[in-house]
Amino acid sequence: MWMRSVQLWEALPFSVMVTMEGCTIILTIWAKTVMTVDGMSPFVFVVYTHALSSLMLLLYSFIFHCPRNRGRREQSLFSLNLFVRCFFLGLTGITISQNLGFLGLSYSSPILVCAMGLMIPTFSFLLSIILRRTRLDWRSSSFQAKVSGTIISIIGAVAVEFYKGAYIRTSSVSSSPGKQLPVLAQKALLVFSSEPTEHWVVGGILLASASLSVSVWNIIQLGTMKLHPEVEAMEVVTFYSLLGTIQSAILSLFLERNPSAWRLKLNMELLLIILTAIFGGLVRSRVHNWCMSIKSPYYVPLFKPFGIVFATIFGVSLSANSLHYGSVIGSVVIGMGYFVISWGQIREDEGQQDQQCVDERLEPNSERKVPLLQEENNV
Repeated sequence: MWMRSVQLWEALPFSVMVTMEGCTIILTIWAKTVMTVDGMSPFVFVVYTHALSSLMLLLYSFIFHCPRNRGRREQSLFSLNLFVRCFFLGLTGITISQNLGFLGLSYSSPILVCAMGLMIPTFSFLLSIILRRTRLDWRSSSFQAKVSGTIISIIGAVAVEFYKGAYIRTSSVSSSPGKQLPVLAQKALLVFSSEPTEHWVVGGILLASASLSVSVWNIIQLGTMKLHPEVEAMEVVTFYSLLGTIQSAILSLFLERNPSAWRLKLNMELLLIILTAIFGGLVRSRVHNWCMSIKSPYYVPLFKPFGIVFATIFGVSLSANSLHYGSVIGSVVIGMGYFVISWGQIREDEGQQDQQCVDERLEPNSERKVPLLQEENNV
């Protein structure tokens, strides 16, 4: 009985993470349908979603974080340095990445969203080389793995972008310009893909640009938490989410000038906005933090390729779909590169931890180490 309960507890994080990826794909397909059938602007969708998400984050932070942090913060959250960093976190993490991402989705399909999302480690590795954060050590197995994974991911990205191949299942309804949206709305419950090749290529470029923006956001975020360890991560998230929402609103007012596009109706669009804000703003981050706390920091990213599996299953199952073999094959190749880069990163981090342990043994009872160890324990 005890062993069974332990096995169930071990299986719980796995089941939860798989469920999270499935929910992400369902919301992505739903967003694709709303933008294709109902004509909802992706810019308006981003503004309303993140406005609601920021409001929930403010309430959550005020209720659960402010009382316990009151009186012990050494630095104001609104210092100039932190404000500038949060401004660029909102710019890269929301304004650029989210608007390009949903605009790219409107031109392509959820499986391309998943594929280009797996390019984030590739872009991060390339940026680290450009910024000289990574040393070019060709004798290191971790560096060789990252280079190999980068090459594999780029090959897969080119394949998924330019090679479509035959249909896995012939689509009964297409979102091509020749179809009238009223007819499409009557026939299609869910829309999976956009047909014109030029739209697909543009969508892939937009999605790749969104992944590049997320990679830049990761670099800024890591630097922010290192420079400001006294500030709660949730407060930083709330602050840059609010700034990103304001930036997106200003951008969208220029790009979407049709007043009717900003009117919300009591239909599936409003429900999608609410569910996306709840899931993306609170649920997913809380679940990811919980899984990382009981497993490891590498546990959550390993489930990201599951999105390709769900996208393929839903793409084949839906009556209105246009899923190609080339899309699936290219996405799988990118997934292989993703795992190779992740393995290289894990090996590199393990090597750094081993080296740190060796350094600590070589310098026992060092006066320079004592304050750092005390500070680390306090955190």
